[in-house]
Parts: sequence; C-alpha cells; structure tokens
Amino acid sequence: MSTEPETTGPGAEADAEEGATAGGTTGAEEDSGRVEGGESATAVAAGDAEAGGSGSGDGDSAGAAQLSEAEAELAAQRVERERIERRKAEKAGPVEAGAKLSGKAADLLAAIRAVESGEKPTATVFADPEPAPRRAPAAEPVRAPQPAPAAAPAAETVAAVRGALTEGGAPESLAPQVAAALGEGADILLRDDPWQLLRITGVRPDQADGFARALLGAECGPDDERRGRAMTGWLLEQAALAGHTALEMPALLAALAQRSVPDPEAAVQSAVAEGDALVFQDALDPGAPEPEDDEEERPVRVLVGLERYALAEESLADGLARLVNSQSKDASAPWEEAAAAASRGAAELAAAVAGHGLVLHTGGEAARTEPAALLTTARSAGLRAFAATHTPEGHRRLTALLEDGEAAVGTVAGLLSGAEGPGRDAEGALDLDLLIVLDAPQLDVEGAAMLVEALPDGARLVLSGDPAVLWSVGPGRVFADLLAARVCPQIASRTPDPGPLGELVSGIGAGELHQVEAPGKEIVIVPVRDAGEAVHRTVQLVADSVPRAIGVPAEETVVITPGHGGAVGTRALNTALKERLNPGPGRFGGFDPGDRIAYSPAPGRTVPGQVVNADADGLHLSCAGAPVVVPEERVEQAVRHGWALTAHQAVGGRWPAAVVVLPGDAAPSLSRPWVYTAFSRAERHLSVVHGVAQALPKAVAEALPKPRTTRLPLLLKTQVPAPTEA
Repeated sequence: MSTEPETTGPGAEADAEEGATAGGTTGAEEDSGRVEGGESATAVAAGDAEAGGSGSGDGDSAGAAQLSEAEAELAAQRVERERIERRKAEKAGPVEAGAKLSGKAADLLAAIRAVESGEKPTATVFADPEPAPRRAPAAEPVRAPQPAPAAAPAAETVAAVRGALTEGGAPESLAPQVAAALGEGADILLRDDPWQLLRITGVRPDQADGFARALLGAECGPDDERRGRAMTGWLLEQAALAGHTALEMPALLAALAQRSVPDPEAAVQSAVAEGDALVFQDALDPGAPEPEDDEEERPVRVLVGLERYALAEESLADGLARLVNSQSKDASAPWEEAAAAASRGAAELAAAVAGHGLVLHTGGEAARTEPAALLTTARSAGLRAFAATHTPEGHRRLTALLEDGEAAVGTVAGLLSGAEGPGRDAEGALDLDLLIVLDAPQLDVEGAAMLVEALPDGARLVLSGDPAVLWSVGPGRVFADLLAARVCPQIASRTPDPGPLGELVSGIGAGELHQVEAPGKEIVIVPVRDAGEAVHRTVQLVADSVPRAIGVPAEETVVITPGHGGAVGTRALNTALKERLNPGPGRFGGFDPGDRIAYSPAPGRTVPGQVVNADADGLHLSCAGAPVVVPEERVEQAVRHGWALTAHQAVGGRWPAAVVVLPGDAAPSLSRPWVYTAFSRAERHLSVVHGVAQALPKAVAEALPKPRTTRLPLLLKTQVPAPTEA
C-alpha cells in the first residue's frame, strides 16, 4: 500500500448522529435509524433504541398522472400484506401449544388464550407452525401492476389534528403524518390516547409522555395501560429498524421496565389483546419428539413481534418451502439443455438449478459472471428467465456481461412495482421459469416474501450475492438465514476478485487486514490526526490527488463514511465537497444544478444522481439516466447531497475510485461487514483516510455482524424435510 505524508489541520470532535441509533451509538447512523450492520436484540430491547430520521421518503417521478415507482412499490406491499392476511385467516384455528410452559411465559399464554375465548378482543397467537401444504397458484394476482396509492388525509382531519397537537404542545408540522397514520378521527384518538403519537416516526417516548401530561393532566402516569401498550409497539418498531423481525420475551420485558413501565407483562398482554403485537412459541428443536413425561417441559423460545413482519416471514417460509419441495417433472429437458450449455464456473450453478427449485450462489464482484452466464444459457434453451439487481448501477454492471443487453434484467424495486420484468400468467404469477436475484443480502423479509409469492409452482429461484457485505436495511437477514438453514444447494464461486483490491477485500472477508502490494497505487492510506484534517484531506483527494495521480475524475469517485452526523459525517463532507466542486447559493432547498445527490425513492433505498434544474414542479434530477421530479415539499426528506455516502447507501454500487473516511470517533461503529462493504465499492482505486489506528484491524478481526432475531430458519426447518448439502 502507498502512504501519503501526514498534514496538520484544525481539530474537531465528531458529534452524535441526529437521533440515537438502535444501540445508542453515536456518530455512525444510517438512513434506517440504526448503526450499519444492525444491533443486538438485547441492546434494542434494553431501551436504548431511539427514533432516528430516515432521510428517505416516497419517490416522485415526472408526470403527475402516473404512479411513481415508490408509490407503486409501497402500494404493492400493502396489497401483498392484505393477501397474506387473508391466507392466514383461511387456516385452521390456533394450534394448541405451550401447555407445559411455566412461569411468566405460561402466565402470558393464559392471558392470550383468554383473549381467544372472547374475554377480551380477539388477537392472533402464533404457535409452532405446521408444515405448509403445497399450494396451488393463487387465483388472484400477487400484486396489481398499478395499485392505487393511499389517499391523502382530508384537510379537515389535518386541521383537527393540528389543534390537538397544539393543545398538547407538540409541533403542528406533525399534523399530516399523524392524520395519515391514525386516519379519520385522529384528533379524537389522540386526545383519548395521547401515546398514539409514538406511531409517528421520530417521536421519542419522553416527547409522547410530555404530550400526554399536557392533555391528560393528573390522569397521566407511568402505570397507564395505554402507555404500556404504546411503549410495547414502539420498542418492537425500534427492533425492526435494527433488523429484528421479533424480540425475545425477556428482552422486551426488560426494555419496558427500563422505560418505567411498572408491569411489563401486563403491557405486553394489553398489546396482544389489542392486536398491536403477536406472540410466538418456537420449539428450540422442532424435530425432537414430544416428551413422554407429562411433567417434562418442551424447550421453547417465546418471542413477540409486529404483525406485518410476522406475516411476511411466515409467507416467505411458505413460499420457499413450496419452491424447495415442488418440481415440475415435464420441464427436465430444457433445464438439462441449459446445464449442458453452461461452461466453466457457471456449469455447477446451472446443474444445481436444473434439479432444484431454490439455489444459493455466493461470491464477490467477479462471480457475477456466473449468474449472468446462467441467464444467457437459460434463455438460449427457451426458458423464461429474468434477473433482478438491488440498484440501477448493479443493473448496468450485469447488462454489460450479457450478449442480449437489457432485455431480461431489471431491479428488484422495478420488478415488485410492475415497472420492470415479465408479464403475468392467468393466475397472476410472474410468467417465469427462472428468477435470478443478485445482491441477495439486501433482501429484507417483506421484499423477499413478495418476490417468492409471485413465482409460479415449478419455477426456479437463484439468490446470488456476497455474504460478507452489510445486511439489508429492512428487518430480517434472509440470505444469511438461508445459508445457515442449509435447505437447498449452495454454490460457492471459485472466481476471485482480481488485483490488489481483490486481494485486500478477500482478506477482510476472512478476518485479516493484509498489507497488499499496490505498485499502481491501487490502494493508498492517508493518515490523519483529527476531524478537521480528515475533511481537508478527503476534499483534496477527490478534487486533486485522485484525478491527477489515478486519472479518475471527481464525478466518478465516491466518498464513504460511517454516519451522517458529526464533524466527518456525510453532511459535513458533502458541504465541503460542494463548496469545492460545485459552489452555489443552493437556490432550491440547498441544491444547485450539477450537485451530486442521493435520492431515496422509498425507505431503505438510495439512488445516486445529479441535480438538473428546479422549477415550480419541483427539483429535477437525473438518476441512473432517468428523469425524476421531486416536489418541493418532498425535497428535504427524500434528497441529500451525494458526494459522500454511508456504506449502506453505497451497497450494491461500484465506482472507479472510492475514498473511505475513518475518523477517530468512528472506531466503535466499525465492523468487518462495514469495512468489507466500504472497501469493496472501489473498482480501480481505494484511498483510506485513516484516523482510527489499530481499531481498523481489530474491527476486521473481531467485530462480526451483530445478530438479528428472526424466525425464518425455524419456520423452514418445520417445512423442509431434510437439509441438502452443497
């Protein structure tokens, strides 16, 4: 590696990111409101999770008469959740389970069964799932290609909510969000239950408590049942932001106690009774026989989760089991033809796909040639095949590997929204024999459930990706869970990423930070002593050093830093980079034509782009070659400057050059997946602005991904008879 000489600069300590992360960590937050890589369930449930602004919003595209991609995607998710709920309602009644529980779990279960018997309002209770039968294709489409967006709240509703907010001392600006979340009569609901304010993103428990005191006066207290119920839902939402699909009961009870809820068990019971939460009893070993002794308890894990993620995770497990367990016998000939036509690294992948409904493929950037070859050979054999990537930039890289261009490639978001992809068959399923999903680690449970449910019986699904990168922004760890469950063939690519950068990144993936020879200055380390120097050297690298020494212009270089806030976060770096690269008065919401931006068309998604101009219609952007118009009222929430990104914003993309900034206060937030993801965004050159000393090799060696609490492995274990070795 090359090392540039140290320079001095003004010092500054990094501030905490706006809105504490899921673990209370400062200076390293993502748009999802949590530290990259997630947070442990215990940390989230311990009450340290605060609501952070997402910095992302629904997308807006040119042409008011057409639905935006984001609106279609979000509406499609609503349609899918409604469809899953209908399926769950059609199943048999609650499965008797937990009869041999004791202590708090048994007390809670008794309360839940009282709900089922009619003593309280009905709520759904999940027990150990039974294997799902092979389902026939749905009679209705999984999603409508162009579903209608949710209607905006009525003006009179917003006005009434504004009055209630003012009365309680809350900002009037929250009125549209509250009205949209609570619906008609939101002002009455707020006055009756002020803690409903916690359903609004960014509202913290102490703020909701203050609002409740202003409205209720002497009636307000920490033992209020409404408060305990709302706090339960809020903690589960924070857990979802940190990547969990559920929380273990002891962790949730401890979190409620830390939030001054005097009777946590009663709070959970109330939330379950009102349908705000669901309880699961998962056997620790589903394959174990029932105890012969009636006094012997069967070990179970009791979890609590939100309905939307519970239904999505169960639907995903059902769909994956259907793919694994069902195969079309009359389709062997074209699959065998496709397998025979594949060569080198793709041959093993094609052979696995020929005989299995679900296949996992792992590897780095160079390994993308193998699913690309599979796509080509499958289409040549007459099979209906399609590939989807996480980002438009990933779409570009994949199409560059194909002979027939973009005909069979899209993005996951475009496929889910109906903007891209094949048509539908008569049963509403995707008209496909094979779907290949690249960047699979970025799939959360809701997106994965929608994809799997849209596949017809007999179709094949290939999930391909690099298991070493950061997990999805949304709840779940679908790709990692499937790798751990071993319910299908796993094909590990033998194609390494080339050159010094490939050698460096491969070592990081194995937990070692090697000294790599870089004769062509592919890797440069720039030591810095403080925050001011880090900002100065970053701007110098992007504007001068990399273009002059490497030949990569500033517009093709990305800056990656651990968080948005602080003295060396994305905001500070983007301010300095704009001043140097595209100075201007910020005529439209702080933006000028030519500014690089990061546009968030939907929560958890980031699309790099550039400002074109602005007019009465809004801010005009060019994102991945497509025009986008963001109305003025959406700009602050959906658009940020984009010279500097976080690693979660950058995942799925690649740039000719990357400058990774590691200020001194970033050490606690570093992990092996974060470093791997940030360093692997560079194609030709990587500069590391290094201020964390030995914290970097320590993070690579010891800081593994923080665990996420999910149910997918257990759900699959009950439905797939036996694991398949790779």
